[in-house]
Parts: sequence; C-alpha cells; structure tokens
Amino acid sequence: MSNKKELLLIIISLLGLFLTACSQGDESDQEETTENSEETKENAEDNKSDKDKKEETEKDKPSSDQKDQKNNDSSEKQDDSSDKQKNEDDGSANEKILPAGTLSHGDSGQKVSMMQKALNRLGYSLTVDGDLGWTTVWAIKDFQAQFPNLKIDGVYGKNTREYILKAVNGEIEAKPGTGLENNDTEDNNEKNSNVVSNPSSILALVNKNNQLPASYVPKNLTNPNVRFPFTEDLPKKQMRQVAANALENMFNAGDKAGVDLFAQSGYRSYDRQRAIFAANASEHGHEAANQFSAQAGESEHQTGLTMDVTSADINYRLNTNFANTDEGEWVKKHASEYGFIIRYPKGKTSITGYQYEPWHLRYVGEKAAKYIDSNNTTLEQYLGGQ
Repeated sequence: MSNKKELLLIIISLLGLFLTACSQGDESDQEETTENSEETKENAEDNKSDKDKKEETEKDKPSSDQKDQKNNDSSEKQDDSSDKQKNEDDGSANEKILPAGTLSHGDSGQKVSMMQKALNRLGYSLTVDGDLGWTTVWAIKDFQAQFPNLKIDGVYGKNTREYILKAVNGEIEAKPGTGLENNDTEDNNEKNSNVVSNPSSILALVNKNNQLPASYVPKNLTNPNVRFPFTEDLPKKQMRQVAANALENMFNAGDKAGVDLFAQSGYRSYDRQRAIFAANASEHGHEAANQFSAQAGESEHQTGLTMDVTSADINYRLNTNFANTDEGEWVKKHASEYGFIIRYPKGKTSITGYQYEPWHLRYVGEKAAKYIDSNNTTLEQYLGGQ
C-alpha cells in the first residue's frame, strides 16, 4: 500500500512538472510571437519609411523629361545669349560704318562725315567735310528715290540708314545719279548749262547758261577791311584777294566823298546758293525765283569776285531803292574806276537773265569795267564782242 502511494506521488509530481513545463513553453511562444509581431511591425514601418523616403527622393529627383526640358531651356538661353551678343556685335560694327540717329541739312560733325564716307563707298562723290550741305542732301534724296519704301526728304534717319547699310554690305544695289535723274528740276537745269572752263578768271562768265563746277572754291579768299552791318565772322564777308583790295580802295574813296557804303554779302558756296534758291523757290515758286535768285552754280557770288553793297538809308537792305541813295548814285558813277560793274543793269534783263540789281557789284578789272560802263553794256555783250 505504501509503495502505491509513493508511486502515485511520483506520478503526480511528474505531471506537475510536465504541466509547469508546458505552461512556460506557451508563455515563451507567446512572447516570441509578440516579439515577432512587434519586429514585423517595426520592419513594416521601416519598409514604409524607406518607401516614403524613396518616393520623396523620386519626387524631388527630376524626371528624364524634366532633365531634357531643363537642358533645352539651358540651350535656348545660351542660344539667345549668343544671338543677343551677335546682334550687339553687329550693331557695334554697323555703327562704325553709319551713325545711329537722325541727321538733316545744317548738321555737322563726325556723324555726318561717317555718313558721307558710306555714301562715297556706294559711288557718290561727296567732300567728306562733316557738313550736311545741299550736295549731301541731294545724294541722300537720290539714294532714297531708288527705293519705294523710303521717303524722299533728304533726311538721314533709321530707315534710310538701314537701306544704306544693306547697299554697303552688297545686299541691295544703289546707282548714284539714277534716283533723281528725271525728277529734279534744278538738276535738269544744270544738265542744260555749260560748265565754265576757266572759273578762276576775273572775266569768267557765270549765268543761267554758264555754270560753275559744284566743287569750285576760289583761292585766296579773305575778308576785306570795309564796313559790314553785322559783326559775325561769316563766309559772306569773303572775297578773292584781288577783288577785296579793289573794294577797300573804292570804300576809302567813298569815305572821302562823304558816302557811307556797307558791304552786305560776298562769297557764297555752291551749297549755300542751292539753299538760298530752294528757299526762294519754296516761297515764290520756281519760275518766279529764277528771275531774281540764281540757282546753284549759276551765282557770281561763288566766284569770290562779287559783293552786294548797301546803305543805312535803306536799313541795309538789298533792293532797287539803293539806286536813289547817295551811296547808290556814287557807286553807279565811280565803281568802274576800281574795276567793278553793276552786273545786272536796268533794262538788260533779256540779256543777263536777271532783274535790275543796283547793289550787285562784280569785279572784272578796270579795263573791262570802264568799257562796259561807258558803253552801257553787259558782261555778256563785252565778252561776246571780243
């Protein structure tokens, strides 16, 4: 009996130990399961975090299209920059040939010289003096007249500049003298005139049929020491030395005779005369202006041998009332003694081509002057009779 009890106790103890062992195994499995669950959760979170980071990285990272677009934009910017630089370089180079801005008659300076040089490269024959005179205006108008899109106004502006540049660069063709060949009344008149072959002669005949060369400028121009009704040092004070000396002698003689002569207008350049005639034609009409105003090349003032004289009695004006002043009467009587003639005498318009001008004195030398005066004739008749 005793042995059975001991065996039963041993079995119970072993059973207890078995149950205890099983219980601990379940707890361990549960803990392991919990740990595995937590680890899985952590791994999932880590994976999610890595995924999020990757997505964010991918999001921040430009796509291949974006890369291409960026590269294209960069390339375009470089091209634009290159084009801009090229345009700036072209513009700078062009400004070395032709100036920017607007130039018109009366302007002067380096910009005018640059324009004159450019026009000469096209075949024009301009004096590069930096003065935008009427000859240069004519060249501009002649150029403009060859292109329908240009206004024929003789003004150098943006559009005219662009066309001149094209012509200089050989992109278009311009032929000097063809634009105004059949359009300019004054130029047509010039073609019908004979060019004076001896412009420096003191007996050179200058009138509507005998024209001085546009390039003619007399030598030895000087200011005679006589009275003028103005103080400015203007070109119109000038005469050739031989005529200036004679004028001084005549004024001195007039002073001794008690008359107060004033010199008003002497030398005029071709361009200056062209401007004067253009102004008169604009105000009075071409035909009327041609009766009292000489066209360029047809003016005796360009010879440097002529001086218009006046008097305080007529407010220093140039009109026929001068003939009735003491000064006018004295000049008519004594001018030839000093080599001067009244170039356009009364009643000789059909011969000289101009109205009576008692103030207009022309130096021809004493011999010719005395003959013309004593015979009441004209320079045309005097030269025609020789």
